[in-house]
Amino acid sequence: QVQLVESGGGSVQAGDSLRLSCAASGHTFSELAMGWFRQAPGKEREFVAAISWAGATKMYADSVQGRFTISKDFAKNTMYLQMIMLKSEDTAVYYCASGVGTRDLTQPNHYPYWGQGTQVTVSS
Repeated sequence: QVQLVESGGGSVQAGDSLRLSCAASGHTFSELAMGWFRQAPGKEREFVAAISWAGATKMYADSVQGRFTISKDFAKNTMYLQMIMLKSEDTAVYYCASGVGTRDLTQPNHYPYWGQGTQVTVSS
């Protein structure tokens, strides 16, 4: 069973930066494909970014391309989402997800393991 714990959310102003962390345990980290999803009030959960098990493949939603960077630190068993130039529309609860052998990194139903979420609020 994979356990995921997110941290790093908070309230910031538009244009600011934040870095989210997702610490993983319970499975060999280098075998995990991982992703970030977000859900704003009244909206469906949406794909933000994903990274393959070895870190060779990274994918981003069009809305965050060029502003967000996903990475994995294999020494710390932690995935990160560096967010810069934040906008009010980035406000949401951000969830970390992981899976083994995940086929489509952009689809939430392809990830069996989820963190509890961390709130990001961006004020304009």
